[in-house]
Amino acid sequence: MLQLLLWALYFLSLYAFIPALISRVFGFRVFKRGRVTSEIALTFDDGPDHEYTPQLLDLLARYQAKATFFVVGSHAEKHPELLRRMQDEGHIVGIHNYVHKTNWFMRPKTVRNQIERTSDVIREATGIRSGFYRPPWGIVNVFDFMNRNKMQIILWSAIFGDWNVKLGALQLKQKMMKKMRPGEVLLLHDCGRTPGADPTAPANMLIALEAYLEVATKRGFRFVDIAEMIKLTEKTPKRSVWKKTIVGAWLFYEKLFHVVFRLKHVGGENSCFHYRVIKYHGEPIKLADNGYLKNGDKIVEMHFDNKMLSNIALQSSSPLATGIKLLREMDQALPELARAVAKDPEAEDARAAYGVTMIHRGADRLGFQVEPLPDGMFARTTRIYLKVLTSVLTNKQRNARGKAKRDSITPHMLLMPLEQLLMFAVNGVDASFNKSVKKPHQEVAAAKSSPTETESSELDSNPSII
Repeated sequence: MLQLLLWALYFLSLYAFIPALISRVFGFRVFKRGRVTSEIALTFDDGPDHEYTPQLLDLLARYQAKATFFVVGSHAEKHPELLRRMQDEGHIVGIHNYVHKTNWFMRPKTVRNQIERTSDVIREATGIRSGFYRPPWGIVNVFDFMNRNKMQIILWSAIFGDWNVKLGALQLKQKMMKKMRPGEVLLLHDCGRTPGADPTAPANMLIALEAYLEVATKRGFRFVDIAEMIKLTEKTPKRSVWKKTIVGAWLFYEKLFHVVFRLKHVGGENSCFHYRVIKYHGEPIKLADNGYLKNGDKIVEMHFDNKMLSNIALQSSSPLATGIKLLREMDQALPELARAVAKDPEAEDARAAYGVTMIHRGADRLGFQVEPLPDGMFARTTRIYLKVLTSVLTNKQRNARGKAKRDSITPHMLLMPLEQLLMFAVNGVDASFNKSVKKPHQEVAAAKSSPTETESSELDSNPSII
């Protein structure tokens, strides 16, 4: 009897547990996240529903958002007009089995029949067969992989439990806002008539989704169907294993740095800035307001979010392209940084905002004063650190030649008088009238001693690309 149980366990492991594990954790033979710059894929399971799916389609149309609907065949059979509307409005219709039952407890032939039967329903309603499949609960068995040439298995990068009406629209919205990032494949439900779901739960989903669409659209995100997300991802180069290892180690180090040096996070999960308030140690620098940043003055030291930087760099064709995208992110995030600094009592007497950057071209248009990093041990180590980092993160620009391009990716300081930064808190991105301020000449006050290596390391022991 024991031997029989062991054989049953081995069979279940090979048939279900191991395929489910490697598909969910490692993405083996499934698609669950894109490598893109500004796209998000909305996917909806379990429909169509005669009450909520039409409301959802109306909502998507208002925001010109495309989506992918993984329909249950028995539900779709009752509402072919909704499948036709999905197709007519530019959405993709995918397969979610004929009944909402896990593939673990069905024979391969039964699963195949479930898929084919749903595919027939879709073809009869829309005139085409679907090439996309999402197994219920995302659970695959080993035979599902064998159909990969005929059908792409789609999982997800974010799931919110929106089938539970007790979650509520507000909490659901908060969870969704944390997943407003390029490449996300969001899983939501437009029908609550499956086992374990609440029939009225999609009402909460519609409220939360509308808020999500509004904010994401303002931030420049674009909502695409799963076919376009896959197509865009295939055009984006992958990082090699050694680069992934280096980047992973670097991001882990960054987390430790944030904890040890108590960096303050600005805004939500998708904000691009962190900062800390420290003292400046170095030669006096004339600022745009004709005052000076002097040794011992308090400064707001800016750090770009390096996870966001890593994603942007992966999707850019060169360091300069990375720089352009970073500037766009900074332009949108400066008001949020300004509001955080304005509310921070520790930053009350700060003289200026300060950062060290490898890619600085165009920063003056945001109102920053760009200055060369003073020569010394700190400058040399920073140059090596940032150049290695840039080579790992970004794709090489093979035709980049000339001194101008080389100079554009050398470490520089970015400076902005604090009063000028705080204007962003009031005027938002309209504070960009300060971008026209001309860069002052570097005038040095009375000679002062150069900073020591200890002082330099205290100032910026972890320079980040802004």
